[in-house]
Amino acid sequence: MTPFLQLTLTLAIMITLAKLGGYLSFRFGQPAVLGELLVGIILGPSILDFLHLSIFTDRHLQEVIQELAELGVMMLMFLAGLELHLSELLKSTKVAVLAGILGVLFPLLMGAGGGAIFALALKNALFLGLTLAATSVSISAQTLMELNRLRSKIGFGLLGAAVFDDILVVLGLSIFTALAVDNATANASMGMIVNTLLRMGLFLAISSVIGYYLLPPLSLRIFSLEISQGLISFVFVTILLFGWLADTLGKMAAITGAFLAGLWFARTTLKERIVTGISTIAYGIFVPIFFVDVGLNADVKTLLGSNFWLFFVLFLIAVFGKVIGAGLGALLSGYSSLEALQLGVGMMSRGEVGLIVASVGIADGYLTTASFSAIVGVVIATTLLTPPLLRYLVHREALSSKLIIERE
Repeated sequence: MTPFLQLTLTLAIMITLAKLGGYLSFRFGQPAVLGELLVGIILGPSILDFLHLSIFTDRHLQEVIQELAELGVMMLMFLAGLELHLSELLKSTKVAVLAGILGVLFPLLMGAGGGAIFALALKNALFLGLTLAATSVSISAQTLMELNRLRSKIGFGLLGAAVFDDILVVLGLSIFTALAVDNATANASMGMIVNTLLRMGLFLAISSVIGYYLLPPLSLRIFSLEISQGLISFVFVTILLFGWLADTLGKMAAITGAFLAGLWFARTTLKERIVTGISTIAYGIFVPIFFVDVGLNADVKTLLGSNFWLFFVLFLIAVFGKVIGAGLGALLSGYSSLEALQLGVGMMSRGEVGLIVASVGIADGYLTTASFSAIVGVVIATTLLTPPLLRYLVHREALSSKLIIERE
């Protein structure tokens, strides 16, 4: 069987089972994303080790699937941005800053303490904390979209805090790299920190100018031309270019660029057409691949041996660090206790940014193989835990509101 046919068979099985898992999860009162993630766990090395069956001989197959999954998460974050209005998001600046800072600071310090418990050197322990400081809002955004709560106080605060979190972690990685050198190169390293800040600012400035001045008129112009699905092609290309620009110029995650592209396209009069077109592609093909791929990258068996206690401690730090840190930031911003808990739980899921930081750590010798495996396990565990817990808290809030109305 040729590599292409192996890919077609793999995708056919993945998408079919993802949709079936999502349907069953929904029927049991849970977000569809939970079922898709569990399908990935079942197909992955934890149980079936699907991609290593004898019929799949292409050694690049898993890499291709991971790249398709990256397209899925970019489109998911674009749709999240498309659901929001920039003016409404800016109203959540206070909670974004406070929840973002504290949501990074608490896991960073707690993670460093956890590393010290396992006798890691100071720099290794600090780097371990940095990997736990990253968050992945794509899972929470999908859950809130399913509950029609993305355009809410929690949704705005969550997405704003996640963007701020991303900036802080990337900056933290640059600072850590700068401080982990000898004095002879310290000045050059401090220059690298300043360079990172300037590149972030330059990316945000360029993307804002393009988004504000060029995307709306270009969208209308392309829509008026007799090009088959020209508008959707233009939007898809913009997602890719904004993601590329965020990574190469701003040194930020590509999903941040995709999210910003969604914010700018939300200002156009063609928003509904864009939502319809991109949603069809995203939820029909790429997003299910992304969620299944998360599970495919997990091997639960490796966490049940000698690495179990390291994984367990890091998991507790990952959960309570974000819930306490981001939740405290929400409380200081005037959120109620339940709203603060919702935001903290929404920030709990880890993802691609944390894995990127961890990959840098293991490549540069700051993380051991055991630490890296435990972090991958934390990413999977928090990703699985976040959707049902967030759904429960949202329903609890709705029930509380209903009881208050009935009493009045």
